[in-house]
Amino acid sequence: MAGPLSAELIARRRSEFPPMSYADKNGLLCFGGDLSPERLLAAYSLGLFPWYDDAHPILWWSLNPRCVLLPGAFHLPQRAKRYLRKDPFELTWDRSFAQVIRACAAPRGRETSTWLIDEMQEAYLTLHRLGFAHSLEAWRNGELLGGLYGIGLGQAFFGESMFHLASEASRAALDGLVKLLRLRGVILLDCQQASPHMLAMGATLLPRRSFEARLRKAGLGPGDIDCDFSPWMENYEWSAASSDWSSKSK
Repeated sequence: MAGPLSAELIARRRSEFPPMSYADKNGLLCFGGDLSPERLLAAYSLGLFPWYDDAHPILWWSLNPRCVLLPGAFHLPQRAKRYLRKDPFELTWDRSFAQVIRACAAPRGRETSTWLIDEMQEAYLTLHRLGFAHSLEAWRNGELLGGLYGIGLGQAFFGESMFHLASEASRAALDGLVKLLRLRGVILLDCQQASPHMLAMGATLLPRRSFEARLRKAGLGPGDIDCDFSPWMENYEWSAASSDWSSKSK
């Protein structure tokens, strides 16, 4: 394991969460704790994620059913394919994580506040510096117009949020993410909550037991796991000519 993280402490934090079956009908499992890297990695390895605001303590969620995207099932709508062939975006990996998370945190539409409060942003920035949180950016003419971020762990990627400032920018980022995950051999992209946007591109809803089975195949999940919690430190470069990634050592 790279950096100051302790595998023993992560294991201890995993044992502190109650069984996933204790979650209420809305998916709320428990509250409290902190957003330390060890606790966050313990939570994600179990299939949990934090979601709260300034008016509440830290809330930990295990949604049932769970929205997931299996990389082989992903597909772009034909209209989006035509648009992106005609006017593609330049994609990058981990170039502007802080900029992406700030854009994801910005209130949207008639919203006046955000769930991605400063405390959470700082926690994910720390995970990014440690090599566990990653961003994928969509650019045009040097301007960041869309992107997403999430947690890479084992053979799974836990998507947290995405944004777009131009038509099809978030779809371009998601298409690029799926291609990168396939290159890495990732077998599960967690989308957390269902949306028509994701379901139209191949996402599906899994009951908790099926979701946990998928996590186990990715080296994660409840009980004994086969995950060394190594950060994803590889660098990737996008080729507009092939519309795909190549791996480069850092």
